[in-house]
Amino acid sequence: MASHSTPRLPLLLRLYHYGLAALEPAAAGVLLSRRRRGKEDPQRMRERRGLAGRERPDGHLAWLHGASIGETMAILPVIERLTRRGVTVLVTSGTRTSAEIIAKRLPPGAIHQFVPIDVPRYMRRFLAHWQPDIALFAESEIWPNAILALEQRNVPLILINGRLSERSFQRWSRVPRLAEALLSRFSLCLAQAKPDAERLQRLGAPRVGVAGNLKFDSPPPPADPRIVEALQGMIAGRPVWVAASTHPGEEEMVVAIHRALARKYPKLITIIAPRHPHRGEAIAEIARDSALNPARRALGEQPEREVDFYIADTVGELGLFYRLTPLVFVGGSLIPHGGQNPIEPAKLGTAILHGPHVHNFDEVYTALDGSGGALPVADARALAAALEDLIADTALTREMARAGYESVQSLGGALDRTLRAVEPFILDVKMEQR
Repeated sequence: MASHSTPRLPLLLRLYHYGLAALEPAAAGVLLSRRRRGKEDPQRMRERRGLAGRERPDGHLAWLHGASIGETMAILPVIERLTRRGVTVLVTSGTRTSAEIIAKRLPPGAIHQFVPIDVPRYMRRFLAHWQPDIALFAESEIWPNAILALEQRNVPLILINGRLSERSFQRWSRVPRLAEALLSRFSLCLAQAKPDAERLQRLGAPRVGVAGNLKFDSPPPPADPRIVEALQGMIAGRPVWVAASTHPGEEEMVVAIHRALARKYPKLITIIAPRHPHRGEAIAEIARDSALNPARRALGEQPEREVDFYIADTVGELGLFYRLTPLVFVGGSLIPHGGQNPIEPAKLGTAILHGPHVHNFDEVYTALDGSGGALPVADARALAAALEDLIADTALTREMARAGYESVQSLGGALDRTLRAVEPFILDVKMEQR
């Protein structure tokens, strides 16, 4: 692509760059601390320092980066399209959970590595080995030293599925020269929605487009049909609902809601899938303290007939539990967290309930609520009342599920728009290398 002028590095960016270079030994210490707490894969620690876990394949290579599970799942269709065109895709993420899940779903021609910490030497080492022809970062991943290192190697950098909340915009607005210096180095920023695009432009991104939200084009999470059938058999004839992606504070509410509903529906089984699976035992304790009989999937326990509170404290199995029930409460929304992604349960045909705090997914919830596919509730008491009504009214539950499915399907198309916008950069890379 044609070169473009970028502002001189502001003092804050230079301090960040040289400061992290000087603090490299401290960064290594942070990694060791994270490993002790189980947050790093001990077998792949080298990757976090920019040391490759495998050889670079020949040919064109695109680097796609998503921070965690949500971002990497959203860009999976982009990965699949690029590999079909013969481009090797290097996928990076920063969490163990995302690595475990993405490893099961990457197509042939794609490689996963942990993203290096944003230390200049680590990033230079990473890029020297992988030599990407193009880099695509998802949502709001803006790492200064990675951006500078890509510019030094003249690698086009594109933000895809870009998201910038009002809260993040206000934070970046306090350092306007830094924001402009970083965003001006993106060859293109593709935003999820018009408000995101406007915020990026106001912060200094010179080339911005709106492509839509790639999550609408992502396939629903898979599940083994044999396991689905086995669990359906175990809970057959019992009212069931799922509390998905719950956070601390909500788990106590879910226990209280189960107790309230069980007075009318004594055979009720509640399935809770916490956002952080390591909380499984803590949630089991909360349930036991309320005289419930919990079982934990992480321990290999099953939802037998005497179990009334099943804790799905495993990684990558939400697709299984969404297939077991027509009713899902999506967490992170009864507390001021901002909500979790409701697109997956909507695609799998469930009626969705959520609390008032959903600013992380405003566009999605506005569409779902407007179509009747989702129902907002103010608090735990209102959630219990809504669940009681929907368990009794299976026709209304089915109608909500149908409306939610049609709503998310109608919002697709971001994948094609994203690839059309990225295509000229890929063609330019191929032309330059002939």
